[in-house]
Amino acid sequence: MLILVTGPAQMLAEFQERFGEPEEIVYHTVEALPQAELLKANAVFDFWLDSLPERMLQYQRLDGLMLFCNVPKLSLAELLFRYGRPSCALAGFNGLPGFVNRPLLELSLLEQKDLPQLQEVCKALGADFRLVQDRVGMVTPRVVCQIINEAYFTVQEGTASREDIDLGMQLGTNYPMGPFAWCNKIGVKHVYELLLAVLMDTGDERYRICPLLKREYLLQEASEKASM
Repeated sequence: MLILVTGPAQMLAEFQERFGEPEEIVYHTVEALPQAELLKANAVFDFWLDSLPERMLQYQRLDGLMLFCNVPKLSLAELLFRYGRPSCALAGFNGLPGFVNRPLLELSLLEQKDLPQLQEVCKALGADFRLVQDRVGMVTPRVVCQIINEAYFTVQEGTASREDIDLGMQLGTNYPMGPFAWCNKIGVKHVYELLLAVLMDTGDERYRICPLLKREYLLQEASEKASM
């Protein structure tokens, strides 16, 4: 089996920490995968799809491929709506920073008939997985980012400091890390964009973004643009 993993260096490093570098896994930081390898591959984990969904077009005519799409901010159904149905099988995975190097992969599946193929790839990786519905935000990212958002509201109101909130969550709920530590690991950009995507998808006011979180996101984006 040949499994290609493509994405930013940070995410490839996290994937490598979890699954190592066996012969069947080939890593690529370049956005355009070598066509020769792509034609031979049994599966592709594409982290770039999170920000470059148009990459779906390169996978349209690859029969027999299992494509794992990084889709916590959108859905497999939306990818199909935008770019049409590819001939390869589609699965979604939670590829946000901090969520890959974990005991379980959080996956969604476009069609249940592709489950045996998904199981075969996960077996080759030595990975346990849990299937969730094909919904924006999936499950774990939605819950964690909502907790982070509420923590920002608490700081904005002056109720507690970031340090106190992190410590309180660790001691009071036995969380491995507090919401602001989680935010630093995931990245403000990803937290903001995921909450916005879930809010637009559901219309649920629980995902209304805290102004303080939005401000930090905007300042970070402005800083990055100025440095280009």
